[in-house]
Amino acid sequence: MGDVDSKIQEIIDKEAIRELVHIYCRAADRHDHVLMRKLYHEDAYDDHGSFFKGKAMEFIDMLPEIQKSMGILHHNVTTHNIKMAGNKAEGETYIIAFHQVLSDSGAYDVLIGGRYFDEYEKREGIWKFSSRAVDADWAYVKDPSQVNLAHPMIEGANLGRPDNTDPSYKYLKSFRREER
Repeated sequence: MGDVDSKIQEIIDKEAIRELVHIYCRAADRHDHVLMRKLYHEDAYDDHGSFFKGKAMEFIDMLPEIQKSMGILHHNVTTHNIKMAGNKAEGETYIIAFHQVLSDSGAYDVLIGGRYFDEYEKREGIWKFSSRAVDADWAYVKDPSQVNLAHPMIEGANLGRPDNTDPSYKYLKSFRREER
Protein backbone atom coordinates (compact mmCIF):
# COMPACT_ATOMS: atom_id res chain seq x y z
CA MET A 1 0.00 0.00 0.00
CA GLY A 2 2.96 2.34 0.62
CA ASP A 3 3.71 2.58 -3.11
CA VAL A 4 0.12 3.65 -3.82
CA ASP A 5 0.31 6.26 -1.05
CA SER A 6 3.55 7.67 -2.46
CA LYS A 7 2.04 7.84 -5.97
CA ILE A 8 -1.03 9.65 -4.61
CA GLN A 9 1.22 12.11 -2.77
CA GLU A 10 3.21 12.69 -5.98
CA ILE A 11 -0.01 13.50 -7.84
CA ILE A 12 -1.05 15.90 -5.08
CA ASP A 13 2.38 17.58 -5.12
CA LYS A 14 2.41 17.92 -8.90
CA GLU A 15 -1.03 19.51 -8.84
CA ALA A 16 0.15 21.99 -6.18
CA ILE A 17 3.12 22.88 -8.41
CA ARG A 18 0.87 23.32 -11.46
CA GLU A 19 -1.39 25.61 -9.45
CA LEU A 20 1.69 27.61 -8.34
CA VAL A 21 2.67 28.14 -11.99
CA HIS A 22 -0.88 29.11 -12.98
CA ILE A 23 -1.20 31.59 -10.10
CA TYR A 24 2.14 33.11 -11.16
CA CYS A 25 0.53 33.94 -14.54
CA ARG A 26 -2.41 35.58 -12.79
CA ALA A 27 -0.11 37.60 -10.51
CA ALA A 28 1.97 38.77 -13.49
CA ASP A 29 -1.00 39.67 -15.69
CA ARG A 30 -2.93 41.48 -12.95
CA HIS A 31 0.24 43.23 -11.68
CA ASP A 32 -0.51 41.73 -8.26
CA HIS A 33 2.83 42.04 -6.52
CA VAL A 34 1.50 40.99 -3.11
CA LEU A 35 0.35 37.69 -4.60
CA MET A 36 3.58 37.32 -6.61
CA ARG A 37 5.66 37.65 -3.43
CA LYS A 38 3.77 34.71 -1.85
CA LEU A 39 4.82 32.37 -4.68
CA TYR A 40 8.57 32.52 -4.03
CA HIS A 41 10.60 31.43 -1.04
CA GLU A 42 12.35 34.40 0.60
CA ASP A 43 15.77 33.17 -0.60
CA ALA A 44 14.61 32.34 -4.16
CA TYR A 45 16.51 33.35 -7.30
CA ASP A 46 15.00 34.76 -10.51
CA ASP A 47 16.57 35.12 -13.96
CA HIS A 48 14.41 37.19 -16.31
CA GLY A 49 17.24 37.87 -18.75
CA SER A 50 17.96 41.52 -19.46
CA PHE A 51 15.17 42.64 -17.09
CA PHE A 52 16.69 41.09 -13.99
CA LYS A 53 18.96 38.42 -12.50
CA GLY A 54 19.13 38.03 -8.74
CA LYS A 55 16.99 37.58 -5.64
CA ALA A 56 13.36 37.03 -6.58
CA MET A 57 12.11 39.47 -3.93
CA GLU A 58 14.24 42.21 -5.49
CA PHE A 59 12.76 41.33 -8.90
CA ILE A 60 9.25 41.66 -7.48
CA ASP A 61 10.22 45.04 -6.00
CA MET A 62 11.16 46.16 -9.54
CA LEU A 63 7.97 44.87 -11.19
CA PRO A 64 5.93 48.07 -10.82
CA GLU A 65 8.53 49.94 -12.87
CA ILE A 66 8.99 47.11 -15.39
CA GLN A 67 5.24 46.67 -15.84
CA LYS A 68 4.51 50.39 -16.10
CA SER A 69 4.92 50.23 -19.89
CA MET A 70 2.80 47.09 -20.25
CA GLY A 71 -0.69 47.93 -21.49
CA ILE A 72 -1.52 44.23 -21.65
CA LEU A 73 0.19 41.15 -20.23
CA HIS A 74 -1.32 37.76 -20.97
CA HIS A 75 0.63 34.62 -20.00
CA ASN A 76 -0.56 31.18 -21.14
CA VAL A 77 0.92 27.93 -19.86
CA THR A 78 1.01 25.01 -22.26
CA THR A 79 3.23 21.94 -21.76
CA HIS A 80 4.43 21.51 -18.17
CA ASN A 81 6.95 18.79 -17.36
CA ILE A 82 7.68 18.15 -13.69
CA LYS A 83 10.28 15.82 -12.14
CA MET A 84 9.85 15.13 -8.44
CA ALA A 85 12.64 14.49 -5.92
CA GLY A 86 11.08 14.38 -2.44
CA ASN A 87 10.41 17.90 -1.19
CA LYS A 88 12.13 19.36 -4.26
CA ALA A 89 11.17 19.31 -7.91
CA GLU A 90 12.19 20.72 -11.26
CA GLY A 91 9.91 21.89 -14.00
CA GLU A 92 10.05 23.00 -17.60
CA THR A 93 6.97 25.06 -18.47
CA TYR A 94 6.20 26.15 -22.02
CA ILE A 95 4.54 29.56 -22.23
CA ILE A 96 3.04 31.86 -24.79
CA ALA A 97 3.02 35.41 -23.46
CA PHE A 98 1.45 38.41 -25.15
CA HIS A 99 2.69 41.89 -24.26
CA GLN A 100 1.28 45.17 -25.51
CA VAL A 101 4.07 47.63 -24.83
CA LEU A 102 3.20 51.31 -24.51
CA SER A 103 5.73 53.86 -25.73
CA ASP A 104 5.87 57.58 -26.42
CA SER A 105 5.16 56.90 -30.11
CA GLY A 106 2.19 54.58 -29.50
CA ALA A 107 2.03 50.89 -28.70
CA TYR A 108 3.46 47.70 -30.17
CA ASP A 109 2.72 44.01 -29.68
CA VAL A 110 5.19 41.33 -28.64
CA LEU A 111 4.13 37.68 -28.67
CA ILE A 112 6.75 35.42 -27.09
CA GLY A 113 6.96 31.65 -27.04
CA GLY A 114 9.33 30.49 -24.37
CA ARG A 115 9.91 28.31 -21.36
CA TYR A 116 10.38 28.68 -17.64
CA PHE A 117 13.04 26.53 -16.01
CA ASP A 118 11.93 26.16 -12.42
CA GLU A 119 13.15 24.68 -9.19
CA TYR A 120 10.41 24.20 -6.61
CA GLU A 121 10.73 23.37 -2.96
CA LYS A 122 8.13 22.29 -0.44
CA ARG A 123 8.75 23.96 2.90
CA GLU A 124 6.34 23.74 5.83
CA GLY A 125 3.98 21.84 3.53
CA ILE A 126 3.82 24.54 0.81
CA TRP A 127 5.35 24.41 -2.67
CA LYS A 128 7.00 27.63 -3.87
CA PHE A 129 9.60 28.67 -6.40
CA SER A 130 13.18 28.41 -5.19
CA SER A 131 14.54 29.38 -8.61
CA ARG A 132 13.01 30.52 -11.89
CA ALA A 133 14.66 31.31 -15.22
CA VAL A 134 12.95 32.22 -18.47
CA ASP A 135 14.00 31.81 -22.09
CA ALA A 136 12.53 33.00 -25.37
CA ASP A 137 12.30 30.36 -28.09
CA TRP A 138 10.63 32.73 -30.55
CA ALA A 139 9.12 36.21 -30.67
CA TYR A 140 6.74 38.00 -33.00
CA VAL A 141 6.70 41.80 -32.90
CA LYS A 142 4.05 43.97 -34.54
CA ASP A 143 4.58 47.73 -34.58
CA PRO A 144 2.18 49.46 -34.38
CA SER A 145 -0.06 47.40 -32.14
CA GLN A 146 -2.87 45.47 -33.79
CA VAL A 147 -4.94 45.19 -30.60
CA ASN A 148 -8.41 46.63 -31.20
CA LEU A 149 -10.53 46.62 -28.06
CA ALA A 150 -13.07 48.92 -29.75
CA HIS A 151 -14.01 46.39 -32.44
CA PRO A 152 -17.80 45.83 -32.66
CA MET A 153 -17.31 42.09 -32.12
CA ILE A 154 -16.37 42.68 -28.47
CA GLU A 155 -18.54 45.73 -27.84
CA GLY A 156 -20.02 45.55 -24.36
CA ALA A 157 -17.67 42.75 -23.24
CA ASN A 158 -15.77 42.89 -19.98
CA LEU A 159 -12.23 43.98 -20.75
CA GLY A 160 -9.25 42.64 -18.82
CA ARG A 161 -7.23 45.14 -16.81
CA PRO A 162 -3.80 44.85 -15.20
CA ASP A 163 -5.01 46.14 -11.83
CA ASN A 164 -7.76 45.77 -9.24
CA THR A 165 -10.41 46.93 -11.73
CA ASP A 166 -10.05 43.66 -13.66
CA PRO A 167 -13.48 41.97 -14.03
CA SER A 168 -12.23 38.85 -12.23
CA TYR A 169 -12.24 40.75 -8.94
CA LYS A 170 -15.91 41.57 -9.44
CA TYR A 171 -16.99 38.05 -10.43
CA LEU A 172 -14.63 35.83 -8.43
CA LYS A 173 -14.78 36.69 -4.76
CA SER A 174 -12.11 34.11 -3.77
CA PHE A 175 -9.62 35.80 -6.12
CA ARG A 176 -9.86 39.23 -4.50
CA ARG A 177 -6.64 41.13 -4.43
CA GLU A 178 -4.84 41.69 -1.15
CA GLU A 179 -3.51 45.18 -0.68
CA ARG A 180 -0.49 45.94 1.46
